[in-house]
Amino acid sequence: MAANFGELVLLLGDHHIPTRSISIPAPFQRMLVPNKMQHVVCTGNIGSIEEYERLIELVGGGTTSVHCVAGEYDVISSVGGSSGGGVGSAVGNNTSAADDSGSVTSLPSFPETKVIQLGQFRVGIIGGHQVVPWGDLSALAMVRRRLNVDVLVCGWKRKEGVVEYEGGYYIFPGSVTGAYSACTPNINPSFILLAVQGNKVVCFVYELKDGEVDVSKTEFSKQ
Repeated sequence: MAANFGELVLLLGDHHIPTRSISIPAPFQRMLVPNKMQHVVCTGNIGSIEEYERLIELVGGGTTSVHCVAGEYDVISSVGGSSGGGVGSAVGNNTSAADDSGSVTSLPSFPETKVIQLGQFRVGIIGGHQVVPWGDLSALAMVRRRLNVDVLVCGWKRKEGVVEYEGGYYIFPGSVTGAYSACTPNINPSFILLAVQGNKVVCFVYELKDGEVDVSKTEFSKQ
């Protein structure tokens, strides 16, 4: 699959398991199988070590391909980086406690922002709760410029989809469990899959509506 579609990247977040949701919906679980994606990007609020381990399993058991930032209910790391994101920002990999077998034993702390390279795109990741007004594109554009990225992946707003604004792209995976938030009490579970091929990105938005998975597609490229 990856050979045909390029580099496959799963975007998801705001699980809130077990505090607000019991689990990822069964139709999504059947779709999210290990060793299909090269990267997982998470916008925070995973909720439990079991769910973090599930993300690790999706990319074959390595934490270096799981890129997480802190949501409003996560522990923020003190790791600094050269991303230009300020305090709590990082470029690179998450760290976590592990036992002698290499298994993760505790949910790690995550940076507030993170920057990764996907194809020809610099991609920034942020939980979104710290950007006010919540989900405001002008405020998010300031974050994108500060991080010096082409694409900003943002949680919290819970409006799934892709938006082009002021020369950049903003991707909102939504909540993979449909967990409620202060700004959106009732939402459909959703996640996004990116197929990255050099300077081109194809975004597949998966949303659970009335028990059925609805899929929409958006494409954009870097000139």
